[in-house]
Amino acid sequence: MKFPYGTADFHAIRCEGYYYADRTDRIRTLEEAGKQLLFLRPRRFGKTAWLTTLENYYDLARAEEFDELFGPLAIGQNPTARRNHYFVLRWDFSMVDASGNLAEIRQALHDHLNSRARAFFARYRDQLGAWPLTLQPENGVVALESTISAARASGHDLYLLIDEYDNFANELMHGRRADYDALVSGEGLLKTLFKAVKSLASGQGIDRVFITGVSPVVLADISSGYNVSENISLDARFVDLCGFSEAEIAAVLGQLAAEQQRDRDWSARMLQTMRVWYNGYRFGYEPGPGLYNPTLALYFFKALATTGAPPREMLDSNLAMDRNRIDFVARQPHGEELIGAALDPEHPPVIASLAHRFGVEDLRRAPRDAPYLGSLLYFLGALTLRDQDAMGRLMLSIPNLVIRKLYVEKFRDQRFPNYPEREHLRAAAEGFYSSGELAPLVEVLEANHLRVFDNRDYRWSNELTVKTVFLIALFADIFYVMDSETAIERGHADLSLIVREEMRRFALFDHLFEFKYLSLQDLGDTAETLRAQSREALMAQPKVAACLDAAEAQLDRHRQGLEQAYGERLRLHTHAVVALGFERLVWRSCSGAPA
Repeated sequence: MKFPYGTADFHAIRCEGYYYADRTDRIRTLEEAGKQLLFLRPRRFGKTAWLTTLENYYDLARAEEFDELFGPLAIGQNPTARRNHYFVLRWDFSMVDASGNLAEIRQALHDHLNSRARAFFARYRDQLGAWPLTLQPENGVVALESTISAARASGHDLYLLIDEYDNFANELMHGRRADYDALVSGEGLLKTLFKAVKSLASGQGIDRVFITGVSPVVLADISSGYNVSENISLDARFVDLCGFSEAEIAAVLGQLAAEQQRDRDWSARMLQTMRVWYNGYRFGYEPGPGLYNPTLALYFFKALATTGAPPREMLDSNLAMDRNRIDFVARQPHGEELIGAALDPEHPPVIASLAHRFGVEDLRRAPRDAPYLGSLLYFLGALTLRDQDAMGRLMLSIPNLVIRKLYVEKFRDQRFPNYPEREHLRAAAEGFYSSGELAPLVEVLEANHLRVFDNRDYRWSNELTVKTVFLIALFADIFYVMDSETAIERGHADLSLIVREEMRRFALFDHLFEFKYLSLQDLGDTAETLRAQSREALMAQPKVAACLDAAEAQLDRHRQGLEQAYGERLRLHTHAVVALGFERLVWRSCSGAPA
């Protein structure tokens, strides 16, 4: 099998024999949905591949290739009347450089519009004949108008495709607010451009528009310039327009297993790995099966096909920059609280509904209970729709482990910024992976990392606080599948580190944690008193001993479930940990089966 990782061109995918997940049956439904459509999905979620599918389907210059490109696909068996019916103009705003000053950014946008117009005239030379292209270097709208005039004179309307409409504006929004405002506010260039599209799509040559992007923020900020699009992002008919279903993932793994003559359990193990790391996205209000990020899935498939093993780094570096989006949300009012809540699976963020029309000012001035920040994290792919509560409110959650890694890294940078301390933490964690000895790790955490909390944090401290500290300290996705609130039969373990299958040949143990928390008030002690006592004396206190006993009992039950799932492959160490405020940690560890 060949996988189009890094290739979003439908024509190349079909002509060069790459794997293609057929969604072309939705083309007919899209035609019925409206003439100006907006489709939002997170970065690297297959939007460009879909846009090029539409481009090849509607392009009148591709008519002779229709059977080759679409014949075996769903739409090829029953095409619509509009197939190969349009001149197609495609803009890709991810190509607009946002690194310069405001004047340079404006010029970069004009340059892109002019460049696409020149490519349009070159492509359709036979249909347009000698019709002249009019360009003005500092006014790309003139190129659009010239393009449409030529198309209409040739007897066909135009289909406008806009890819990543918010890309370069998002880059400005995250770091250069003044330049962003200048482009979208008042008579800003982006607003002016979309006003022109709106006008030309009202019977003046643009028949249809399909726009992709990540969030509705930019469109909301230019809403008075372009308020005619229909947002189909949550339409039940299109929730799986981009992304892979688990059935598709399983089918690919089955074919790879046959090609590589793998043992009977290999496909199931690979599917479980992919499910934990890449699955979990839901784009509709009603509960349903999760979707896999297509770029990450293809990244994984390509590694299996070329090396026979999963990629060592489960997070494709092309998505690592999404941390910047999480940082942007964290800087908004109450943003850090929301991101912290996202790491608590027992009390997930809840919003009444997703916000569809909100701009930068709405984010900046959002009251604490506003849905804007939760909605933005959803659109960014950093949160997804998990379920609805008894009130019908939307429960959000982190979709999978690869996104959890972004949260963990954000908190690690924030809480533990100093290099020497982070190096001590790394060395202690690496020693723990292969020995199961908690003492060196606890010494580092007590000396440095628990102390980052101050007295104000005591009012919201709980087991989650301690669990988050350990998750950040021990997160090592190269070696482990790490999960918080791991489902084990009917219970949930607080934190698990299960060795990745391809890493079991190394000297690594599996680890399972259960955490308890006792406040200073629970203990009737002061911070100074706790620091002065030995760990043995603290463990002997009745309340502490009772917590340790309860945690060990839970771990014994969880161990049985893991042993049934992993059999002899499991080399499990269990750790019952009790936090005494933010001052001390006590624990009991057990290797092998409990007595």
